Amino acid sequence: MSTRAVRTAHATRPPAPAPGAGRRILGAVAIAATVPYLALKTAWLSGSRIGIPDGSVLLEPGPFFTAANTVTLAMDASVLLLVLVLTRPWGIRMPAWLLAVPVFVATGLLTPIIIAFPGQLLIRALGFGAEPAVVAAREPFLDPWVFNVVYSGFVVQGLALAGLFVPYARERWGRLWQGVPGEEVHPDGVRGRGRLPSSTGVVAAASAPAGLAVAAVYAYWAFGGTAGLAAEQVATHSAETGVVAAVHGMCALAAVAGALLLARGGGLRARWPLALAWLGAGASLTWGAWTLLAALGPQLDGGEGPSAAVLLAYAGQMITGSLAAVVLSRFLISRSEG
Repeated sequence: MSTRAVRTAHATRPPAPAPGAGRRILGAVAIAATVPYLALKTAWLSGSRIGIPDGSVLLEPGPFFTAANTVTLAMDASVLLLVLVLTRPWGIRMPAWLLAVPVFVATGLLTPIIIAFPGQLLIRALGFGAEPAVVAAREPFLDPWVFNVVYSGFVVQGLALAGLFVPYARERWGRLWQGVPGEEVHPDGVRGRGRLPSSTGVVAAASAPAGLAVAAVYAYWAFGGTAGLAAEQVATHSAETGVVAAVHGMCALAAVAGALLLARGGGLRARWPLALAWLGAGASLTWGAWTLLAALGPQLDGGEGPSAAVLLAYAGQMITGSLAAVVLSRFLISRSEG
């Protein structure tokens, strides 16, 4: 093609479409949902103790809480940038990795909250919440309204961002989830056989024992088992904490199922294994890494910290999510190169 023809093609290429009213509304909702968390973090960094009860470890001075509040403030503020990328015409030209990584992390951190927090509210509404003795055993940390406001905001953020990202991804990368796993889809619509390398199958298979072990342990804790928990965790164990354990176990299973289906192919449409791998790997990797890092750090409340079994569960989550993420990445790269 001549240089003049290339210039003509670029000149006649239609610009990226402007977002519709629905996407603009979702963007506004996502931004509004960050306000409570950002306001609280800003207040705490400014010296306020709003929402912090007497005796809370959060009242102790020190650089750790300043750094932690600053980092988490920046993490939630990044939602504002994601909204701009997902709703502005120029966002379609953003480098893929520069968008995929923060969206993957955001998906991983928000997915368990979106499922577990409403589940906990339902448990309380049905009268199966934590017993008074369990509530009394908890160290003062934050006023109850803080959790309700913040986690409600996280749920809204997650749902709004999902509503923005799915149409964006369909517009930009819709070809990646056409057909079935193991089938190569070319830009011109031609399909052929494109199974992933055998090494990817090995990685997917390796995620199975780790993920199944994690799911089994969390299922045991979800249904009331306390073996392997530290004394403080046993004292505060309830149906509400069981909901959280059940969700983490389900995310580990989703990561394994998605990785195996992507690696081995089959007749299932690619969008379903992709969704399982994306959600499961993101949740397992980010929460496993986050909780393991926190557990290995200093115990600011002076407690004994998580038990060895809990640390292994966190590590298993991170390993499961990492292996599934490798399979997911390899599948997306292979489709992009097809």
